Amino acid sequence: MDSTYRIVVGVDGSPGGRLALSWALREAARRGGTVQAVIAWQREGPAVAPVIDINPEVAKDRAVQILSRELDAAMADFTTPPPVAAEVVQGSPAPVLTRAAADADLLALGSHGHSRLHRAVLGSVSEECIRHGNCPVVVVPMPSPDRQLTEVVVATH
Repeated sequence: MDSTYRIVVGVDGSPGGRLALSWALREAARRGGTVQAVIAWQREGPAVAPVIDINPEVAKDRAVQILSRELDAAMADFTTPPPVAAEVVQGSPAPVLTRAAADADLLALGSHGHSRLHRAVLGSVSEECIRHGNCPVVVVPMPSPDRQLTEVVVATH
């Protein structure tokens, strides 16, 4: 067991993010490590449609609520969950996550965290983390409706 083994996981409230969080918790428990769950928040509204100026406190509070809800739900599956640190950080997801994982053993992300249009306009958070990260990146895929999750892709640059 290695209590210094740390997995950073991006949390965004999406189904893919939930799978990544669940995977990270199981992997940390298996390795005797820890999880750092990170959610990034931004003041700006969506990148498509007119920009909506969101009050920063409202945006941050929403992120805190999402992270708390996701952690509570994911940790309910464990009798003894691994140690978890929760972090809410202002900024764009990919830079926030790569900074948080700068000295981590793994960065875990869910696939399909946003709509196709959002990914096409802004680029893929997973791809940016793979390109700019300092540690291996695990992208937990969404299983197709007729299959269970059986494979996880680990990318290093």
